[in-house]
Amino acid sequence: MAEVFANATQILEPFRGVKKVTIEEYFTSGHRTCQGCESALVMKLMVKAAGPRTIVLGATGCMYVANTTYYTTPWVVPWMHTQLGSSGSAALGTAAGLKALMKKGKMKSEPINVIAFCGDGGGADMGLGAISATLTHKEYNSLILMYDNESYANTDIQLSGSTPYGANTTFSPPGKVRRLIHTRWKKNTAAMLAAGHTECRYVGTVCASYAVEMMNKVRKALSIGGPTFIHSLDPCPKGWDYDPMLSHELGELAVECGVFPLYEVEDGVVRHYGKTKAIVEGRPRKPVREYLLKQGRFAHFTEEDLEYFQAKVDEMWNEWEIPGVIPFKKAPAGK
Repeated sequence: MAEVFANATQILEPFRGVKKVTIEEYFTSGHRTCQGCESALVMKLMVKAAGPRTIVLGATGCMYVANTTYYTTPWVVPWMHTQLGSSGSAALGTAAGLKALMKKGKMKSEPINVIAFCGDGGGADMGLGAISATLTHKEYNSLILMYDNESYANTDIQLSGSTPYGANTTFSPPGKVRRLIHTRWKKNTAAMLAAGHTECRYVGTVCASYAVEMMNKVRKALSIGGPTFIHSLDPCPKGWDYDPMLSHELGELAVECGVFPLYEVEDGVVRHYGKTKAIVEGRPRKPVREYLLKQGRFAHFTEEDLEYFQAKVDEMWNEWEIPGVIPFKKAPAGK
């Protein structure tokens, strides 16, 4: 009788420094992403961290369009396309299918990583319900990684729920009558999913500017068991309108300005890490203008807009229940 595979996962120890990272590549040449594309780097690092016993499921988005030219692919591991809002469903279905095949003895019982990725349009917007459902099925191991370039980048940079306040997109061009078209604040996706799914053992935020840290968060998410979620901020030269050589620098600035905090929620415990941890412990944040004014999508900002953006980020750090993570505020004494 075949061995029944339960919730065992691969043991993926963290890389102890960049020199300890494996040299094998599972996302190689053959893609058509833009110069300076951080999302392509996220794909490369994500699957390098996971290793060869991995199945990748890609929802429609720029990482699908650019990586699936007819008869070519950069993916060395098994890869499957799924629809724009289906990353959660694909992850759950694949994990359940593998478990059933192993239980029936139709394939070797062994840990296999299941990773589904989606953009912010597919994750923070139309795929949110499917991701939420998957995070409640703790008996199936999978990782959903949302690569967030703050737009629908495969269809020419439209607004998503992740697009920052005031940004110039094809749906929100600044004009003479209304200088700011997009006036909503960015959705807090990772914290929302962590707070609402108490049995999901791991939710984290990452940035590929800190490559080893990012890979180690992927390895932890794949090792802990059950469904997990990672939110990656990916600077996009085309959508954000900057010189491609600045991709890494913008990722670092997003963290150092406090715009994108790095944290993880493991078994209900919140931990800030990296440069975000230093900010929580007292290191001054850089002004958001250093981050915003390097991007053409904010070139129409006035001093008043910059001050508003800075005030919103300050509020996130100074008044939230958990700095940069949970947006609840304590009621004043006596009320």
